[in-house]
Amino acid sequence: MRDNSAISTAAWGNGEAQLSGRRFTRRRWIAGAAGAASLALLGTHTAHAQQGTPVASPIPAGRDWRKENWVGSWATGVHVASPGFGEEFPSQIFELGGRTLRQIVRLSLGGEQVRIRLANTFGEEPVIIGAARGALRDGDEGIDPATDRQVTFSGLPSITIPAGAAVLSDPVDLAVSDLAELAVSLYFPNPTTSRTVHAFAFQTNYLSGDGDFTAEAALPVEEEMLSWLYLTGVDVAVAEPAGAIVVLGDSITDGAFSTPDTNHRWPDFLADHLVTSGQPMLGVLNQGIGGNRVLNDAPPEFPFMGPSALARFDREVLAMPGVSHLIVFEGINDIGLSEMADAAQRVSPDELIAGLRQLAERAHEHGIVAYGATITPYEGTADYFTPEGEMVRQAVNDWIRTAGAFDAVIDFDAITRDPDHPARLLPAYDGGDHLHLNDAGFQAMADGIDLALFHAS
Repeated sequence: MRDNSAISTAAWGNGEAQLSGRRFTRRRWIAGAAGAASLALLGTHTAHAQQGTPVASPIPAGRDWRKENWVGSWATGVHVASPGFGEEFPSQIFELGGRTLRQIVRLSLGGEQVRIRLANTFGEEPVIIGAARGALRDGDEGIDPATDRQVTFSGLPSITIPAGAAVLSDPVDLAVSDLAELAVSLYFPNPTTSRTVHAFAFQTNYLSGDGDFTAEAALPVEEEMLSWLYLTGVDVAVAEPAGAIVVLGDSITDGAFSTPDTNHRWPDFLADHLVTSGQPMLGVLNQGIGGNRVLNDAPPEFPFMGPSALARFDREVLAMPGVSHLIVFEGINDIGLSEMADAAQRVSPDELIAGLRQLAERAHEHGIVAYGATITPYEGTADYFTPEGEMVRQAVNDWIRTAGAFDAVIDFDAITRDPDHPARLLPAYDGGDHLHLNDAGFQAMADGIDLALFHAS
């Protein structure tokens, strides 16, 4: 029988937390809107881990990587797993030893081959992947057996990911279409506790009982979760060079309050538009983390807010393959979280502007076109909104629009605000807490982006 206790929802409901001596529900303090990929060391596996299926397709000795065109098609930001609190904010800490984890991702850009990225970024011990497979999804936890492929790493069927490191799989001969749903199955032969995660996936993923079920068409599910564990990216090989758009953001980009299992985050809608536009395709990589800030890392009580945007920039922007464009949509948590509960980290307009300018400059240094998105309204958000914070938001938005630090502006504030009360979200777009948007709001955000921005540069 499935244990659905690990299933999260888009809102915390009655879940509460203690911060600086005050109690807050998720809706009161949740995020507004967690280096380059490390060289994997092939550790000494246990006897169990070494008994993998022989490699079916060794890496060709004459492979010319210079002629390969790899680009990111899906990605997610990571942080330390949180124990959770409250009925509707479950823990992201799972015991994975001897079990199979099947995770579902929707790609943006299709390609002729795929490869996956795994990371033990916040691990304190090595993590062993005993087996890995990829296949097209066939509803819920099911896969299409005809598309099932073994995933190898450096020609081997298993891999040890050292603490703090990341690994990249070998190319997998699996052609995928635009917007395809991919199931990535990982078997953990040794005792493993999840530590590097993405808390709010808004996508159901599946964990079996004991056994390697990576090749099973229907995974025997014991638990479900709305988090991603250790999986950080999927790349595709394309016939001609292509680019990718990285969206660096917080919970609004992450998809908070969107309907789970529908891919209704605003970057998903952007990917939809790119597919139907008839213009050259680009990958869309959602690097939103709930609670994330530009300047400050997550408070110790809430590690799921992740490292600051400045701290994770190299790993989650520059290390992504084929990045051509960056959208920076952060800042509301720098304003609201400090006003609500962390006065020691209160930011001035100049400090927040300096951080945003750094993100643009670091993108430009690597030839990446950088677009700034204005911060959306939040008046009415309990224990988050203040008149002083609103003055900071307005000052920062004015700078984004006029300073010229970014190559262009995406004016999400103008798209989502109530014309009759500009400090508030339009009621039709309000997710319910006056900070986050609903599915219609996310659709409107994507609809308001001029796709010419991504093909004129």
